Amino acid sequence: MQNKNTALPKILITTMVTIVIFGLLFWQHLHGGVPSHHILQRADLPEISNWWGGLLLPVLTWLALGRIEKRLNKQALSTQKTDNQNIKILGRFFLGITLGLLIAVSFTNDYQLFLDNVPFVLLLLSFLVPIYYSEFMLGFILGMSYTFGAFLPTVFILIFAGMGYLIFRFIPRFKWIRRIDG
Repeated sequence: MQNKNTALPKILITTMVTIVIFGLLFWQHLHGGVPSHHILQRADLPEISNWWGGLLLPVLTWLALGRIEKRLNKQALSTQKTDNQNIKILGRFFLGITLGLLIAVSFTNDYQLFLDNVPFVLLLLSFLVPIYYSEFMLGFILGMSYTFGAFLPTVFILIFAGMGYLIFRFIPRFKWIRRIDG
C-alpha cells in the first residue's frame, strides 16, 4: 500500500505527462492533423494514430512509477544498499530518453546508419544497464513519442526489454564488463 508521500509525486508526474501529450496532440490537430504511422513503415499494414498516446502515455507513466516505487520498497525491506537510488533512477530515465531522442532525430533526418544499428546498440547496452527497468523504458517511449507516437515505441521497447532482461540477468559477467546497475 502506498503512502501519501509517494502518491503525490506519482500524481504530479502523471498529470504533467498527460498535459504535455494532450497539448502536443491538440497542437498537431490544429496544425495539419495528428499524424498516424504504419507498422514497419509499410502501407499494407495497419495505421496507428498518435491520438492513442493520449491514453497510453498517462497509463504507462502511472504503471512505470508504480513499478519503480514497488522496486524501491522491496529493496528497502531487504536492506539492500539504497544509496543514490534516485540518481540511478534518473540516470536510467535520461539514458532512455536520450536514446529515444537520438532514434527520433535520426529517423527525421534519415540518418540510416544509426537506425540500422539501433537493435545492436540496445543489445550491447543490455550488458551494462537493465534496460528492462521501468524508468529506462518510460524515458525511451517519451523520447520517441513526438516522432512516432506512443504505441510503436512501446511495442519496440517491450520486445527489446525482454531480450535485455535475459542478457542482463543470465549472461555471466565478464571481468572486462563492469555493470552500471544490478
